Amino acid sequence: MVSIRTMIELMRGERRGVLASLLRGLLWTAQWPYVLIVRWRNRRFDRGHKMTHVSVPVISVGNITTGGTGKTPAVAWLCRHLRDRQVRVAILSRGYRADQSGVNDEALELEQRLPDVPHLQNPNRVDSAGIAIEELESQCLVLDDGFQHRRLHRDLDWVLVDALNPFGFGHCLPRGLLREPRRGLKRADAILITRANQIPESELKALVSEVQSVVGGETPLIRTTHHCEGWRDTEGTLQPLEQWSHAKVAGFCAIGNPDAFRATLESQGCDVVGWRIFPDHHRYDRGDIQELTDWVSRHEVEVVVCTAKDLVKLNVARIGNVPLVALQVGFAFIDDPQPLISQIDGVLPQ
Repeated sequence: MVSIRTMIELMRGERRGVLASLLRGLLWTAQWPYVLIVRWRNRRFDRGHKMTHVSVPVISVGNITTGGTGKTPAVAWLCRHLRDRQVRVAILSRGYRADQSGVNDEALELEQRLPDVPHLQNPNRVDSAGIAIEELESQCLVLDDGFQHRRLHRDLDWVLVDALNPFGFGHCLPRGLLREPRRGLKRADAILITRANQIPESELKALVSEVQSVVGGETPLIRTTHHCEGWRDTEGTLQPLEQWSHAKVAGFCAIGNPDAFRATLESQGCDVVGWRIFPDHHRYDRGDIQELTDWVSRHEVEVVVCTAKDLVKLNVARIGNVPLVALQVGFAFIDDPQPLISQIDGVLPQ
C-alpha cells in the first residue's frame, strides 16, 4: 500500500525514476474521467437540478482541494459572529470518518470551541437542514466543507484557499488534490486565503493575482492567518506558548495538510526531532498509542505535540512518559473583514 507521504512526493514530482514517472502518468490519465464527471455534475446544479431551498439563510465554508485549509477555525469565527448577534446557528457537516457515536474529529473539536452551537453530522445535509430548522429552531445554517455539496442551496459560498498549497499541486484527483478545476472558484461569493502569513510577500502577491484572474475583481478576497493561541492538554487547560516553544518535540497528526502543521510548529521555534503522519481523520486505537509510545521512546524529547483534532480522539495525557499537548490555532484577519460582514448582513433577515 502506498503511504500518504509517498503519494504527496509523487504529486509534487519529488519522486524520481522510471516507476515514479509511470505512476504519475497513470494518475494524470485517471484524473480526466473524474474531471468530466465533476464538470457534468456542476453544469446540472448550475441549471438548478435537484437543488433544495430552505427557509433560513445558508452559508457554506469550503474549499476546492482535499485536506486541511483551516476550515474549522473559520467556521468557529463565523458561528461566534452569528451568536454574538443573537442568531441561532447550527453547523451541518457530512461527518466523514465518524466513529460509532456518529461524530468525527471535527465535530469533537468544534464542540470544544462552540459548546452552544449544535452540530449535525449526516451525509444528507438536506435532511440535517430540516432537523436544524424544525426541531432546533435554527435561524441560520453553516455548511462545514460544503462547497461541493450543492444539493442544498446556499445564500453565501465562502471558499478557503491555503497559501501553502493553494491548488493541490495543479491537478485534480487523483493526480493532485483539486476536488474540481480551479475555475470552480467563480461560484464563490468570497475567497479567504488562509495561512497568508506563512509564505513570502512576493509569493502571496502572485497568489492573490492568480486567484483574481479566475474570480475577477468583484469577488472579495480576504487574507487571513492562523495564529497560535497556546498548548491545550486533555483537561482543557490552555498553557501559554512560552511553555513549549523552543522545546524538542515529537510531532504527529492525522490531517489533510500535515506540512502546514509542521511549519506552524517550527514557526514557534520548536525543534521537531520526531515526525509522524497518519491518514486524514485517522481513528486512533490502543495499537496506535503503543506504536506512538515506542516511537517517542526512541527520541529525546520534552513534549509530544499533535493537533486539536488528534487530541480529542486520543484523550490521553501522556505518550509513554512524555506529556501530550495540542497546539491550539486561532483565526485572524490581515485584511478588513467588513466585506464578509456585509455579505452576512445581506442574507440575514432584517
